[in-house]
Amino acid sequence: MRLLPFLERNKGLFWAVVAFILVAGVGLLDIVTGYELAFSLFYLLPVSLAAWFVGKRFGLATSVVSALAWGMADLLSEQPYSHPAILYWNTTIRFGVFLITALLMSSLRQALEREQELSRVDNLTGAVNRRFFAELLQMELDRSQRSKHPLTLAYIDLDNFKAINDRLGHAAGDQLLATTVRQVKGQLRKTDILARLGGDEFAILLPETHMEAAKLVISDVQAHFLNEMHRNNWPVTLSIGVLTCTKIPATTDELLNQADALMYAAKNQGKNAVCYAVYAGD
Repeated sequence: MRLLPFLERNKGLFWAVVAFILVAGVGLLDIVTGYELAFSLFYLLPVSLAAWFVGKRFGLATSVVSALAWGMADLLSEQPYSHPAILYWNTTIRFGVFLITALLMSSLRQALEREQELSRVDNLTGAVNRRFFAELLQMELDRSQRSKHPLTLAYIDLDNFKAINDRLGHAAGDQLLATTVRQVKGQLRKTDILARLGGDEFAILLPETHMEAAKLVISDVQAHFLNEMHRNNWPVTLSIGVLTCTKIPATTDELLNQADALMYAAKNQGKNAVCYAVYAGD
């Protein structure tokens, strides 16, 4: 089960070189052994590798090269045919088999990537879902532990969101959630991560971010969010707990729980507030 992720660590150029080496190797064996031994099955390996790891176009290119290599092997082996056109016909048929293999492998890869994306993303808002966020958060904790750089986690709750569902309906509530994600993402860096934890609760992970920088980000997030709420006449605000870690918590749950507690402290202040704290460890 872990073999595929291990293989995918290599770059596309690596697999391109591997594919062409395999084609050349199989073609050479085809030439050396003559037409009595068939090597057709082995050409499917480089075609499949090229389509899966590099992409559809390169898979098609490898199909062409494989068909030509097979045809060249037949030509050099001086295999007797009742008509010269048979060689070209066989080469075309072989190319068709390779082509279908390349298309199937690239389609399977795309389907797998779509499935992985759906399992990681909240389908309503497009934000990262809670399960995948926990994985990313653990990875960032490990990285921060090694680099000794701070990280900041913001835990967000939408104030008065239930009133929107009750007064305007769930369709309006869904629209508000999607708008929230769009507005928040607009204020974040590409390296920052926004997740929907469930219902009207969200989290923002700010890697390598100290308290002062986090305050600037959260201030922008809150200002743009409130402007959008006012424009849509939605009486919704944000209660936010922001925890900056100069030392790294032992678990992701500990980090989330402390940020959640800060969020509730902000809500208890009358909502539409932000509570900041620094996690310095024991």
